[in-house]
Amino acid sequence: MTDRIRNIQKQCLSDNWYTLNKFTFEYRKPDGDWETQQREAYDRGNGAAILLYNRQKHTVILTRQFRLPTFVNGNHDGMLIEACAGLLDNDNPSDCIKKEAEEETGYRITNPRKIFEAYMSPGSVTEILHFFVAEYSDTEKVSDGGGLVHEQEHIEVLELPFKQACAMMANGDIKDAKTIMLLQYAQLQQLMDTELP
Repeated sequence: MTDRIRNIQKQCLSDNWYTLNKFTFEYRKPDGDWETQQREAYDRGNGAAILLYNRQKHTVILTRQFRLPTFVNGNHDGMLIEACAGLLDNDNPSDCIKKEAEEETGYRITNPRKIFEAYMSPGSVTEILHFFVAEYSDTEKVSDGGGLVHEQEHIEVLELPFKQACAMMANGDIKDAKTIMLLQYAQLQQLMDTELP
């Protein structure tokens, strides 16, 4: 696998929601000596996220929902504005994000375009997130969205002017990393102003 790590031992600490493992291993330092290290890694699977945008209306579709980890870390009401996203489960990233977009936002998109992928919190979480963009139109709205009841999702769908969404990054109303990455991509690529490359 690699000549930097050997003698990996894994201990499951929790599999109540997703899986938290403790790893003990030997790591070869730059000077060539080996040292024993211990790390914990949370495995929730990989995921996909998408920014839905409308070039004619200069709008984007975002969501708002309660996120407990943000609440316990200072987000006063726990509500977070985010781009649509979900775990892959057994789907490929493109199929996953089409399904999630319809479940969460009510838009049935057919042609999401993958732009990149990224580790979201590599110090402690195994997840790779696949990032997509897609144009949407009012004719693709097939339901109210809002998520799945059996998954205890209570998602509010937001259609925001693109400029307002970007201003919300600057003033701290949008603090979700994946959403910031997607909005900044849209700014850099001028998705509202030019044809896609």
